[in-house]
Amino acid sequence: MITGLDHIAIAVPDLEAAIQRFMADFGLEYEGTEEVEAAKTSTAFFPLPPTSIELVHPLRGEGAIAKYLEKRGGGIHHLCFRTDDIDADVARLKEKGYQFIGDEPTPGAHGARVIFIHPKSCDGVLIELSEPQQGDH
Repeated sequence: MITGLDHIAIAVPDLEAAIQRFMADFGLEYEGTEEVEAAKTSTAFFPLPPTSIELVHPLRGEGAIAKYLEKRGGGIHHLCFRTDDIDADVARLKEKGYQFIGDEPTPGAHGARVIFIHPKSCDGVLIELSEPQQGDH
């Protein structure tokens, strides 16, 4: 079941400049960065309980975020919903006709299991489902 808005992801062409902007200009607490090899992204998190902002940047200039930035430039990339049972939610949504990017959840930031719903299924919005590791959130 969907339990909350986990984060709003913003694609950024310059991760360090964006981190500084969110820390210095907006005064947000910086939680640190993490490289997510499976998604070929570097991420930086700024918690804003009960959600957070995630800056995403291409790892080594590769992957889907690199293509996104090349095509569209920086901006809001996706919304992420937290779930307590990603497998049940995927099955339920597939029964309703939702299309997913990928066949099954993959490793995401903070050890979560994640999967993306294709934007064509959600009025052009990319939606991520994220099941935190046991003990998180």
